[in-house]
Amino acid sequence: MHDYQAPPDLLKDRIIMVTGAGNGIGRAAAKAYAAHGATVILVGRTVAHLEEVYDEIEAAGHPQPAIVPMNFEGAITKDYEELAMTIEDNFGRLDGLLHNAAILGNRSPVELYDPDMWSKVMQVNATAPFLLSRAMIPLLRKSEDASMIFTSSGVGRKAKAYWGAYAVSKFAIEGLSQLLADELDDERNNIRVNSLNPGATRTNMRARAYPAENPDSNPAPEALMPIYLYLMGPDSKGITGQQFDAQPKT
Repeated sequence: MHDYQAPPDLLKDRIIMVTGAGNGIGRAAAKAYAAHGATVILVGRTVAHLEEVYDEIEAAGHPQPAIVPMNFEGAITKDYEELAMTIEDNFGRLDGLLHNAAILGNRSPVELYDPDMWSKVMQVNATAPFLLSRAMIPLLRKSEDASMIFTSSGVGRKAKAYWGAYAVSKFAIEGLSQLLADELDDERNNIRVNSLNPGATRTNMRARAYPAENPDSNPAPEALMPIYLYLMGPDSKGITGQQFDAQPKT
């Protein structure tokens, strides 16, 4: 699936939400989904970045996207519920949800970790995906073939020292992904849920985590898109509750 060749109309007429769509992997995924026919709902905290992605998608002649500015650090339950109502009014359903937004937080030992930063990271990386999933499940149930992808991390599968709240939040994401995969594996079997570890990628977060690393040693987000397309499109129907890596293991 790392060499997956997505047909041009893979996501034709589908409504797909991407969080953290203004930069990095979220930006690349939003553009890739749009290029394959999807109407993409761009969710992020920086309007200027979302507008750039919006303009690039429109300039390429792809379906007109939608912009939803949302800061997960401060968003409350009501905000997610109102977003769900807006999507239902405008689109009637949701066919896909890529949980991509996250923050790194501090790289420090637990005994020195700032408690306020811990709460902030857990809010953005774990609680927000729960609240968003909770609000969007009724819309995903209205799709004939829906996919939910949670962005994991290597340190969310095996923790490493000094990764603090980020690692713990990604363990939570793995748990939430497995939990939802089991809960939504019902008689309709129309919602599949999987986790995806991007691996070392040329993003701003990676640069902050590894400031001494040569960024060119890692692939650009665009290079990972085959598996993002595969898991979001109909060719992965029936595959749920699995852990995937966006890059082949060496």
